[in-house]
Amino acid sequence: MDIPTLLQHFRTHDAPLVLSRGGDLAWDDAELHRSARLSDPEGYALLALVPGALPWQRARVLLCTLAASQDGLDERTRATLAKVTRALMFGLPPAYAVTALLALRRLRVNHKHATRAVVAFVLEHPEADTLIEARRPALVDCFEHALGKATARGCARLIAEGDTGSGRLRRSLLRFTSDPAAAIGRVRALYAPGTYGAVAPQEPPAPLDQVGERPPIVTPTNRGDIAATLVHLYRGGPAAELRPALAGYVAEATRGLPRLAGHVAVVLDTSGSMRGYGDREWAVMSQAAALRLVLAEVCERLTVIETGGVCERLTVAEAGGVCERLAVFEVAATAVEVADAAVETAEAVVETAEGATDLATRLLDALDARPELVVIVTDGYENVLPGGLARVVATLPRAGVTTPVVLCQATFTAGDDLTLRDPAPRLPRRPFWHQDDFAGLLPWLFGHCAPGRDWIRTAMLSRLEGRPEGGLEGRREGRLEDGLEGRLEGGRT
Repeated sequence: MDIPTLLQHFRTHDAPLVLSRGGDLAWDDAELHRSARLSDPEGYALLALVPGALPWQRARVLLCTLAASQDGLDERTRATLAKVTRALMFGLPPAYAVTALLALRRLRVNHKHATRAVVAFVLEHPEADTLIEARRPALVDCFEHALGKATARGCARLIAEGDTGSGRLRRSLLRFTSDPAAAIGRVRALYAPGTYGAVAPQEPPAPLDQVGERPPIVTPTNRGDIAATLVHLYRGGPAAELRPALAGYVAEATRGLPRLAGHVAVVLDTSGSMRGYGDREWAVMSQAAALRLVLAEVCERLTVIETGGVCERLTVAEAGGVCERLAVFEVAATAVEVADAAVETAEAVVETAEGATDLATRLLDALDARPELVVIVTDGYENVLPGGLARVVATLPRAGVTTPVVLCQATFTAGDDLTLRDPAPRLPRRPFWHQDDFAGLLPWLFGHCAPGRDWIRTAMLSRLEGRPEGGLEGRREGRLEDGLEGRLEGGRT
């Protein structure tokens, strides 16, 4: 399973699932999803929880997971898939989930785990009463396909006659629900006359991504707490006050995230263009430095090679110990130590962020450290040997270098024009401008190296269980809603 390709696809391909009047299901990336699920059913499903995945892609994952047989899977994997299924059903806008469940009928697929999921959606959805009124024919189709038309209508007839718990009703229906009383009332509503003009709910009851409001006017200090604090440091603010604040923001941003058991090298652009000028001074640099601090907390070993300053330097941060390399080293075992290092770095950046950018040479230096992943963090302007990075990248495979190299492009806003800011078109590239972007950026980054697969799995399982997964999405986005696990876990048998 190609994790980076899948994550990029999940983030950018927004084509809907289309159910024609004739019953045909059309989706242009069906083979990509099917092959990914076959290679790793659990890992594939968990990727749908990565922040930033589009609703239609999550609907596809829901469809593939329910449509596939679970024969041969162990109980732990089945339990995880059941949790992901419920998270997707209640984390998607209802219209997307209904489309995926109707597609099961079109595909004539009906496994026991799919039956449980469909019954749970129809009868246990937090807004089931409103949804039934607005989408009655579609939900009846889903319900009758899940149970079988004769069985479903037989249960409805028993309920209409006053049956609330006979053996037949329990075997056919109630064993699939966690709240029999509510299920009985909703089956009664499902087969009752509808209400014309009822409006279906549009928002998911337990959204997977708690997206906060983005600022209508972007400034250097409203792009996340870490970057804002760094801007104040770069501008000469009181380090004694900003130091503990920065430590707290870094700790909050990485709280609960697993450690990446690998070595990551970062080529960090600290040139004059990264500093900027006028109203945008330090905006891009602060966001790049924020990513550096987050990586220092998450990675077991991080090598940072700065380029563009008057005195270029190399930094090595290793969890749990001191690793000296050249003349400069840091210990990044705690948020306080990271903050201390950030203050020193801020002072150095203010003095040196005025040079030119030599990404090609610094990439070779990073590869000399023999990391498992190289991350180039830059704004995209290469003014020493323009085109040098692209030529080096093209040469690496012929030189037998297989270390993955990716480019993270720091921008001022999400709408920056990057047409002339692509120093290496062959490199996988992803822009970022706000601290909230780190939640989706880290899985994409780590997905390029072998240790990253386990990191993503652990992080998404933690997110699924509702434990604090860190504030990479900000305080308002740091976890699934309180009680999500209880809400989504009801009804398992």
